[in-house]
Amino acid sequence: MTEHLSSHHRAVLRKIFQHPVSHNIEWHDVLSLLEAIGTVERRHDDKVEVTVGSETGFFDIPAHKDTELEAVVGIRRLLEAAGYSEAGAPD
Repeated sequence: MTEHLSSHHRAVLRKIFQHPVSHNIEWHDVLSLLEAIGTVERRHDDKVEVTVGSETGFFDIPAHKDTELEAVVGIRRLLEAAGYSEAGAPD
């Protein structure tokens, strides 16, 4: 499922599924990954609408460069529901 992803995107995917949750995942890296596997639409309410497969989620755009913990957990749930997993993030 991740064969088409760059090594950088696979590294970001691993960070998203890391336990405990990594606190230093840069938002622009997460957006790049999500754009590679789905669609991302910036909304007027400082949120992004992310669709991966048949799953859709809404996430706040962080005020800083790092992705907020709550968003990482939500993105992980969205990706799991769309069929991605830690095992789906090979080295």
